[in-house]
Amino acid sequence: MSVWDRRQWLKSLGLGAVGLGTGRLVEGEEKPCPSGKEPLALSDFRPKSMLHVKETQVAKARFPVIDVHSHLSWTAKGDKGVSTGDKVTLSITGKDALAIMDRKNVRTMVNLTGGTGAGLEETIAAFDKTHPGRFLTCAEPSYGSFLETRYPQIQADAIAAAAKAGAHGLKVLKTLGLYLREQLTDGPLVKVDDKRFDPMWEDCAAHHQPVFIHIGDPEAFFLPVDCTNERWDELGHHPDWSFYGKDFPSFKELMDARDRVFARHPKTSFVALHVGHDAENLEFVAQSLDKFPNMTVELGARIGELGRQPRTARRFFEKYQDRILFGTDAVPPPDGDNYPQQVFKDELYEIYYRFLETEDEYFDYAPAPVPPQGRWRIYGVGLPEAILKKVYFGNAVRVLGLPA
Repeated sequence: MSVWDRRQWLKSLGLGAVGLGTGRLVEGEEKPCPSGKEPLALSDFRPKSMLHVKETQVAKARFPVIDVHSHLSWTAKGDKGVSTGDKVTLSITGKDALAIMDRKNVRTMVNLTGGTGAGLEETIAAFDKTHPGRFLTCAEPSYGSFLETRYPQIQADAIAAAAKAGAHGLKVLKTLGLYLREQLTDGPLVKVDDKRFDPMWEDCAAHHQPVFIHIGDPEAFFLPVDCTNERWDELGHHPDWSFYGKDFPSFKELMDARDRVFARHPKTSFVALHVGHDAENLEFVAQSLDKFPNMTVELGARIGELGRQPRTARRFFEKYQDRILFGTDAVPPPDGDNYPQQVFKDELYEIYYRFLETEDEYFDYAPAPVPPQGRWRIYGVGLPEAILKKVYFGNAVRVLGLPA
């Protein structure tokens, strides 16, 4: 079974990352710290907290978990951020994934990037059918057919075919809105609310396929990468994640287009990934949830944002406890090691469980010597059992239409 990482995927799409020369440490490597009056580069600053506070290790979740956001496979072919073709590559075997899942009390993982057509069937066979009940695979849009005049109907038919093949939803990457163009990879960007996708959204509703949608990153990714951008370090290591300038829409324009889609398709279930695309503005996410009853959110790769506003986050969990799903955005090693806040291993789940189950203070949000998203630490929200049950599995059971 071939092993594929996101760096190879980005390279295949023409999006290979180029760092700013600050250089992460290789795992296990300890770079000596400058001392005295020697200049200290920000990339070398690894302060140790002097706080003496409670530290709780949560080895297993208190209740069984459904992780609705993982990437165990990728479409193998693409260009300039647009995946095409049916061929997929698997990043991990089901057996290896289950070893971690069983240790961490993860009952089921949803693999969002299952591909299309024959590739989707291959992914379902490798995970869902080989390990029934432990993996659920989602389809992706068939962008390879986008230039065909019948594309809206082709895409709608693909949703029906995916449901018949055993898919449990549709994953829409930020390809739509930020990469897909009128000539596939050239010309004007295709907007999120382009009506050519209306049949796709409607067929998802007709075939009970929830849409896991990701169309916007943190707001800082849409701002100048300068000394005022608190994501400077992160964007320096991943410059392809910056959507400032050129012909990219603003963050607000993306959110407005998303809202028009949600409003136009009230019978379609939308899971707005990464805490509704705006974990740093929970007031906006709350307004969206109030406005769109067909919208839910999940937590993937955003406890770094939630955990630095623990009181606001706790109130958000309390009010929207029926609308929040557990997810991690897990990516298996070796590629996952490039994204410490997402690397699929025991420590990832232990941090999520600690955030959700304890009131611990000022701890790392990722297993890394340097905080990968921003130079801060987080605080636990200590959710009660009734809410934990909903977030860990109850809400996912409902949204995915699983047996109780």
